[in-house]
Amino acid sequence: MFKYFETNYVWSLAVAAAIEMGAKIGEIEAMCRPLADIAKEGDDPGTAAFLASWEQGGDNLLALAEEDKATGRMLSAGDKLNRAAIYYITAERMQAHSYAPRKALYAKFLETFQQGMQLAKEPCERVEIPYQDGIIAGLYTHAEGVKGPAPCLVVINGLDSTKEMVYRAGFFPQLLAKRGISSLFIDQPGTGEALRLHGLTAVVETEQWASKVVDYLEQRPDVDALKIGLLGVSLGGYYCPRAVAFEPRFALGVVWGANHNWGEMQKRRLQREGENPVPHYWEHVRWVWGAKDMDEFMEIAQNVHLNDVLENIRVPFLVTHGEADKQIPLEYAHQSYAQLVNSPDRELKIFTEREGGIQHSSLDNTANAGSYIADWIAERFGGELR
Repeated sequence: MFKYFETNYVWSLAVAAAIEMGAKIGEIEAMCRPLADIAKEGDDPGTAAFLASWEQGGDNLLALAEEDKATGRMLSAGDKLNRAAIYYITAERMQAHSYAPRKALYAKFLETFQQGMQLAKEPCERVEIPYQDGIIAGLYTHAEGVKGPAPCLVVINGLDSTKEMVYRAGFFPQLLAKRGISSLFIDQPGTGEALRLHGLTAVVETEQWASKVVDYLEQRPDVDALKIGLLGVSLGGYYCPRAVAFEPRFALGVVWGANHNWGEMQKRRLQREGENPVPHYWEHVRWVWGAKDMDEFMEIAQNVHLNDVLENIRVPFLVTHGEADKQIPLEYAHQSYAQLVNSPDRELKIFTEREGGIQHSSLDNTANAGSYIADWIAERFGGELR
């Protein structure tokens, strides 16, 4: 993985994720150069400075986009706004839940992202699925060259990502669309808009909200209701298999990072095993799961595992993992695969240094890993490979 901050994994991971979303190295250098010394102080100190620097980088692109719009260069403006949105969300997700300025930045991020997509003429539709007292918001991209109903892959976040981040990483919606597969990237409870705007926290029983998403897709005339799949990234490596196990309408499942026993991993993190994905980690996980304190959080976390769950999966399932993942141990991928005893078509794919994508959820290089996953899905949904 590219390490801009040699001694700070968490900050470097944020930079690597931004690159995979489409950030430009020159702009990254301008935003990160003033942060080089403070990054050496650890994950948590200095995140306010990180926000200020990356927001400034986004604001500069906003100003340039306004100049483009003034001369009628809307496509160029859209491109700049799309990058500005990347920088805003990268800055926002690095902050503690209690840091008030993150709220205004998140609002600016959503507005910038939506305007950028519109001006760049991206073939993506925002959708809103009612759920409890809020909504599950999503980004829907239709398959290319398909007349009538098409297969659809639902893509869900991990612990700290948002639908926009996963949508941007590695051009994955485009990889699917070219293979004849539509996609729906959502902010499920515990992530993105669901958490920040509607107070919908994560739940152990992920089939509760996943079933509502399937209900929505079944009503769309452009979706083949018999070919709806689910893919989970990072902590989605728990969310996804749990949902597929107890929502039989999913026709296949994929995990991009096998989070087989996240609850056990929290105990190991307390012992300083493994790297954290974000600064202010313990405050963040309590926010995600709606826990008032560490005791309540650890009580919830002990149930976040896939033991006695995976044998309920009776559809094709792909388990992927990077061989050098520093957050989730490789042994979890083998555990998930071994327990998929009733899947008629199970596969374990470990991404190696030769092909890239060896870090957590392939954030060091999503290209080859993303293509492999898209091909695997297309082969099972009758999509295009040539």
